[in-house]
Amino acid sequence: MNWHTKDLKEVFNILKSSPEGINLSKAISRREKYGYNKLPEPKTDNLFLIFLRQFKSPLIYILLCAAVILLFIGDFSDVLVIFIVLISNAIIGTLQEGRAQNTLLALRKFTETNAVVLRAGKEIIIPDYELVPGDIILLQEGQKVPADARLIEVNNLKTNEAPLTGESEPISKITSPLQNEDILLADQKNMIFRGTYIVSGSGKAIVTAIGSETVIGKISSEIAKIDTEIPLKKDIRKLSAMIILLSFFISSAIFIAGILFFNNSIIDMFKLIVALAVSFIPEGLPVVLTIILATGVSRMARKNALVKKLQAVEALGRTKVIAIDKTGTLTTNEMIVKKAFVGGKMFEIDGLGYDPSGNFYLVTKGKKNIISPENFPDLLIAGKISAFSGSAKIKILDKHAIKQQMPSVIESFSNHWAISGDPTEASMIVFAQKMGFKRDIMLQHYPLIKEIPFNFKTKYHATVNKIGDKNMLSVVGVPEVVLNFCNKVLWEGQEISLNKEIKYQLTKSLKSLLNRGLRTIALGFNDDIKVKDLSLEEMPPLTFVGFLGMVDPLREGVKEVLNKIKSAGIKIVMITGDHKITARAIAKEAGIYKVGDYILTGEQIDKMNQKELIKLMTKTTVYARVTPEHKLKIINYFRKMGYTIAMTGDGVNDTPSLVAADLGVAMGKIGTEVAKEAGDIVLLDDKLESIVAAIEEGRNIFLTIKKTLQYLLSTNIAEVFTITFSLFFMRGHYLPLSPSQIIWLNFITDGFLVAALAMEPKEKGLLKKYLRKRGESFFNNYDMIRMILTAFVITLGSVFIFWLHSQNNNSAAQSATLTTLAIFQWFRAWEAKSYYKSLFQINLTDNKFLIGATLIIVFLQLLAIYNPIFQKILKTVPLGLKDWVLIIFVSSSIIIFEELRKIYDKKKIKISSSI
Repeated sequence: MNWHTKDLKEVFNILKSSPEGINLSKAISRREKYGYNKLPEPKTDNLFLIFLRQFKSPLIYILLCAAVILLFIGDFSDVLVIFIVLISNAIIGTLQEGRAQNTLLALRKFTETNAVVLRAGKEIIIPDYELVPGDIILLQEGQKVPADARLIEVNNLKTNEAPLTGESEPISKITSPLQNEDILLADQKNMIFRGTYIVSGSGKAIVTAIGSETVIGKISSEIAKIDTEIPLKKDIRKLSAMIILLSFFISSAIFIAGILFFNNSIIDMFKLIVALAVSFIPEGLPVVLTIILATGVSRMARKNALVKKLQAVEALGRTKVIAIDKTGTLTTNEMIVKKAFVGGKMFEIDGLGYDPSGNFYLVTKGKKNIISPENFPDLLIAGKISAFSGSAKIKILDKHAIKQQMPSVIESFSNHWAISGDPTEASMIVFAQKMGFKRDIMLQHYPLIKEIPFNFKTKYHATVNKIGDKNMLSVVGVPEVVLNFCNKVLWEGQEISLNKEIKYQLTKSLKSLLNRGLRTIALGFNDDIKVKDLSLEEMPPLTFVGFLGMVDPLREGVKEVLNKIKSAGIKIVMITGDHKITARAIAKEAGIYKVGDYILTGEQIDKMNQKELIKLMTKTTVYARVTPEHKLKIINYFRKMGYTIAMTGDGVNDTPSLVAADLGVAMGKIGTEVAKEAGDIVLLDDKLESIVAAIEEGRNIFLTIKKTLQYLLSTNIAEVFTITFSLFFMRGHYLPLSPSQIIWLNFITDGFLVAALAMEPKEKGLLKKYLRKRGESFFNNYDMIRMILTAFVITLGSVFIFWLHSQNNNSAAQSATLTTLAIFQWFRAWEAKSYYKSLFQINLTDNKFLIGATLIIVFLQLLAIYNPIFQKILKTVPLGLKDWVLIIFVSSSIIIFEELRKIYDKKKIKISSSI
């Protein structure tokens, strides 16, 4: 239904309502028909379902199959170990996901609001979820719009529709019907939409849509259809498939060879290949991944970043493009007077948001000098007019009060200034207060006797104040309108005639402010209005004071944060619904846009085909005047170009692209409910610094996973190679390892060391290191060669020891081989601490877990060789001192190999390519 094209009589007839609203019985029947005014909420899983979801992994499926086979042939101890590993992994993942889910529920509850409605002519307050179509809602400044509605009365009503459109400038509302059926939401000036805000004025509206039928509700439903797989999940799936295939072929070959060529029994070989499969599959991987990701998530939580999915933080680590929303993300979403051209002079004002403190600077020939406003009478008049004309209210939000409402959600908040009313008028009040003019005190001394609020037709705001025996008229509005009212001007401390020369200079200054992306208003006054003119039916001649240039300023420290992101090799693009000039000015100030970069508008995007757009996107840093559809197209095209892309946003208009991106980062404080549901990560404090921390954390997670996998797979491959080499080349009548000994190496030796490597401290300089491109496998060719060579070194040493002891009994040879492989793993784990730094250059005491794990497995290995109970289970025999010396000497070859490899890497391969 195109409600914006209907006249009010038709609207009331269609909705079967009236200006007095519907009665209670109709409200109840309509609620039964249409349901509650709630957005579609994602299904909240209970802990049991979350627990079961942790088992959705190909590797885990294989381990479960292996456990069933082992159970069938009676190896109960091995089955128990496998289940302990899997359940531990599931518990850790469940706790993390459950914590994130509870936090999101707290965020959603915090956003619940009430609505004032007319029911049978009586004003009542109800929760906004009880609204039904046909309800008449009363609107006041500062209120959040609870449903989509058609306006029936307005009194200087303005709304901020940035959550829907991305445009930060307030929109003046009307009640008359519009002709065009296909106009954009931003142009439907007789409608209000759920999730937007009333910034000034008051009014009434009739509810036309609730819940999922609202604009915000339809977008919420649409994003549920978009499915984007987190990159790490895809990588693990590919790796799992590769491991499963290799395991199948190698195990099959060994099974056939053992029976046909070496006369082993089918039962023995069946046990062996199950053990080999368990050996080849890194059963510690699910636990290790969970530990690594949960550790990273925990560190991110301390920095006010809520990670909803464990794999999400790793995805940000490999990001190559970050698309940043302007309003509320780069900027504070708070208007501030940045420049003032008054009395022929240009002034600059600093300060943060609506905090009424800041300094004034006189700008001459590009240089700034701090000044005192008291020394510039013209500037003081501008401050006085601003105080008279600004009707918004400013208040400070106490961080302690916020924490009481959301104790489990918000960890740290600074005191924050907020407004009630129009942001432009609020910025004028702050501008005045910085000079010492407090509106409340001034109105006590200079009473307000007349006011004409701003509206989109007159385009000015006028006030008359009693000052002694005179009446002072203050006018603030669109520059062209105010200038037309003026015949005089304040110029360098004097009130002179507004001649062509000065008017030219004023126009030139106005263009300068506009070209910097500043929203500019003009000030004028008449300090002696006669009683007969107080009606203001005709505007009396004014004296022009100057221009105020306002901007939604950059957040503090944004430039430094963006520089860090760029230094990490990540391309930054800004996407906004604002005008091209405003977008360019903000992007240039933030360091995103530089001369030579392209700026694309939504209109230009619509006219281009895919090939043309992709070609320009490589040189484009700013996208202006875009709709949610444009944002989605941009995200998808970046992904087609092979980039891993993250998207930040807070509004409903951002949600489709938040879901479509490889990683969606939503703002927690100013973000809408839909945006927070769509995001993979929620920044609870809205600070971009958290993104930098997440990028670094993501790269650390990726590097840690890769180091751990390199260790795990190289040692597992070595076990398979050792058995294969012994079986095929030595033509022995027994194997170098028994099934129980393979399980021991995998679950005990590997288990402790892998868990310890997962806790490895973060390496330095991660932001400056390059990560792989989209589509590249988890390990590149060099990584694969390195793993195989490492496994080959371990295999040669192990087979050599086995060969030396093969003249003795089976148990002696197997005991020596088991110990050799175990010590190889000890040394390999310590070398895995760093990809490119020598073991003798790194801090050996920074990972207490690795020290502890090494001590434990050394003790357990001694038990395995010398304790009678372990000897019986593992079929081992004691080793002599000469055996230990030889085994340690042979095993140390892995240290020599790794040190030589690191020297080669430093000389031949850039450090950045190694990760």
